[in-house]
Amino acid sequence: MPTGLIAALDTTDAAQAQRWANAVAPHCGLLKLGLEFFLAHGAEGLRGITQRPIFLDLKLHDIPNTAAGGVRAVLPLRPAMLTLHASGGAAMIGAARKEAEKAGAERPILLAVTVLTSMDTEALHSIGVAGGPRQQVLRLARLALDAGADGLVCSAQEVAMLRDALGDGPTLVVPGIRPAGADIGDQSRVMTPTDAARAGASWIVVGRPITQASNPAQAAAAIAAELGAAA
Repeated sequence: MPTGLIAALDTTDAAQAQRWANAVAPHCGLLKLGLEFFLAHGAEGLRGITQRPIFLDLKLHDIPNTAAGGVRAVLPLRPAMLTLHASGGAAMIGAARKEAEKAGAERPILLAVTVLTSMDTEALHSIGVAGGPRQQVLRLARLALDAGADGLVCSAQEVAMLRDALGDGPTLVVPGIRPAGADIGDQSRVMTPTDAARAGASWIVVGRPITQASNPAQAAAAIAAELGAAA
């Protein structure tokens, strides 16, 4: 199955998000909306775009009861995917999964964020995590999947390792994707769409290389075509 493309619509401007959605949706399987948009516009703002499948990237991270309450609050929006931090622990992930199950067949895919793609070994050491990103990603991945997560958000640089360790079952969603020659911005662990697909990514998330392009639709179409060629 070809790796899918998720376009990240990172903005507080609802009209801009809608324009981007209209332009890129034909070339993307999902549209990602995250904290920036959700904090500015809440559920009502999201409803204006939910006629298309949405990856709701809120990275829930709290005590189990509160995380479960967060899942309960967004279920009426019917997100296709929803994120929470693996570092919240097994009890939090289990509580979120139990709450998500109440939506039945329409429940979102729960994705556990392992290590943010902006973090490298030095950044992890600064917050007291021994070892490097690969060790921490695998540790959190196993914890999260055992607790009920359906998949993981990870750097492309850890995808092959996770496939080797965990098999084909987990959904692996990979941000920090930059087409060849693109500016990496604030990302530390990046990869091209082709390389991420060949490593085993289920989905890649691309934001600025699409939304900041002079023609976002054309940029999304080019990445989608690249993924198709890599399949």
